[in-house]
Amino acid sequence: MNLTFFGLCLACMGVSLAEGMLMNGLFKSAARQPDIIPQLRSLMIMGIAFIEGTFLVTLVFSFVIK
Repeated sequence: MNLTFFGLCLACMGVSLAEGMLMNGLFKSAARQPDIIPQLRSLMIMGIAFIEGTFLVTLVFSFVIK
């Protein structure tokens, strides 16, 4: 049971780092070329959806394996 929570904490940390790296790249790109912000916004939403989806799959597996 403790390993389940440890794995969930690692997954949460990975999601936070990935979202931070995604936003870092988005802000750098927007600073370089402000005219492509709408395209970057749609890519950001897709990226965050995939990252959060990975976390939700990890969450479900942690409860199933428990």
